[in-house]
Amino acid sequence: MAESAGSVVLARSAMNRAATEGQRPAGRPVRGARRISAALAGLAASTRHELLTFDDPVASADRAIPEPFLELAGACMRAAAERAGEVRRIVPRHALPRLEDGPPIPGRARFADAIPFKLIVVDRTVAAVPLDLELLYNGLLLIRDPVLVQALVRAHHACWTMAEELSHLPPPRPPGGPPEQLRPVLEALLSGLTDETAAARLGMSARTYSRRVGELMAALGTTSRFRAGAEAARRGWL
Repeated sequence: MAESAGSVVLARSAMNRAATEGQRPAGRPVRGARRISAALAGLAASTRHELLTFDDPVASADRAIPEPFLELAGACMRAAAERAGEVRRIVPRHALPRLEDGPPIPGRARFADAIPFKLIVVDRTVAAVPLDLELLYNGLLLIRDPVLVQALVRAHHACWTMAEELSHLPPPRPPGGPPEQLRPVLEALLSGLTDETAAARLGMSARTYSRRVGELMAALGTTSRFRAGAEAARRGWL
């Protein structure tokens, strides 16, 4: 219990300093729904081995958060979990009914009386924490500082050992992908680039890029770019 409390206090103190003080933070602040969505998609796409989270699926209830953003964030986390060999997710006790009703996420999950803050750690090399420690939609801090990432890993491990096990969740779906000519367009779309910048980077005219985006969204069965990202993540295209 002392180890758990000490690790959480250390990590939370560091997060508070990075978010509220005038010092140079140990990570990169990301604000705005479009940039945050791109950051979450990037985390999902980069996941290879391990995903650790503190997650409260009901934290966004009764908040003015657009549904497409919530769908994309959830789809990105499911995609990351499907790519990882090891998934350890800690949720607060009050969120258990939501877990039963919501889409399944592969891996292991445990529940605790409460979580200290929302957290995503990918492969023990990069972490994401909300700037307000509660909601990713309000901004997040992307952390690559190895000392701080390891402090967050320790905090998660300490809480994991004290948490109670949930039943094993379903295995991941087989990986898939978009048509090969559309993969660079999907990556550009999720990066948050403007159409003009993306077209230039891909060596296309603006008209060709716009047509390829239309083809991609048609392949995904949507006309919304937010929903396109969510559907791509759900299909394991990231």
